[in-house]
Amino acid sequence: MPTPKGGSHVAGFDRALTRVVNEALRESRTLKDKDENVVRDDVQEGLVAVVLVNLEEPQFEGQTKEILGTAAAQSITYSVVADGLRSWFGGAGKKVHIKRALDKVAASAKARQAARQRRDTMRKKNALASGSLPTKLADCRRHGEAAELLIVEGDSAAGPAKKGRDSEFQAILPIRGKIVNAAKATTKQVLENAECTSIFSAVGAGSGREFDLDSIRYGRVIILVDADVDGSHIRCLLLTLLYRYMRPLLEDGRVFAAMPPLHAIKVRGGAEYYTYTEDERREKEAELIKAGKKITGMSRFKGLGEMNVDELANTTLDPTSRTLRRITIDDAADAAHMIDILMGNDVAPRKAFIVENSQLLAADALDI
Repeated sequence: MPTPKGGSHVAGFDRALTRVVNEALRESRTLKDKDENVVRDDVQEGLVAVVLVNLEEPQFEGQTKEILGTAAAQSITYSVVADGLRSWFGGAGKKVHIKRALDKVAASAKARQAARQRRDTMRKKNALASGSLPTKLADCRRHGEAAELLIVEGDSAAGPAKKGRDSEFQAILPIRGKIVNAAKATTKQVLENAECTSIFSAVGAGSGREFDLDSIRYGRVIILVDADVDGSHIRCLLLTLLYRYMRPLLEDGRVFAAMPPLHAIKVRGGAEYYTYTEDERREKEAELIKAGKKITGMSRFKGLGEMNVDELANTTLDPTSRTLRRITIDDAADAAHMIDILMGNDVAPRKAFIVENSQLLAADALDI
């Protein structure tokens, strides 16, 4: 009685074949501990098999008798097939045949996994291209060449930035902490990272090979982070992401770094001066004293979140009074290179860099 739709005997065969092949793959180290098991389709790709069982009183499912329903047939078939396969995989003189069979199954599994990853990646890219904007984006009213997207470090800085911006052409996108390292992560990991997908969606031009400069929603992308070591690290990670996945932005000169001040010097009469380095602060103080002005206070900003709305607007957001640094493709390449050295998988270059540069740094140059 042919059973074109299978049944209990075929289920036993499938289970035994998949189970024993996975055992053989693990035992031969063709599959490593971190690899997932192969599935039935991997094992049976290209396989021709005949399953024949003899039963005195077979039971079938449905009137057409196309599916064997006898429950005992599954366990019996499983036992016979599993024992035979284990004997074959352990047989002497068949090592070449066994290796070829296992390599073939492993290759089928890798092809299936690669195809699945490509589908997942395409689904992510299609979702990014659907036009949906991130919920945390405070968008501007006018887009195009004159518009600016300010990527701001943290919600504490995003609050004053939203209040101090010109909402006509400035959009604020806060990011939380340090984004994924695009120099080390896979495309799948980057597309699954919430902060990266928010940036791709806000810019609106896709990512990677599909990035379309003509589709961008803003003429400038401005990175706004704290003036400290953590801020520099976040800026490097963002530049690495742009360099790897949105390079035309850099090549076209559309990426900038905002330069928030580090100090505010107040003098009698209410005037306030901003400086960006310790040396600049000392020089400005000496200049003010020489000019006969009395310094009434000096504050050091620990982060953007410590600035009030007016301070942030005047020093960092207002195009008439702020300072921006244009980021070149070489700057981004250097950032990506340093991320590779300091955060990559290879330990030797990192150790060499530390040894080489440790002698060049004075003790007061370390930000501890």
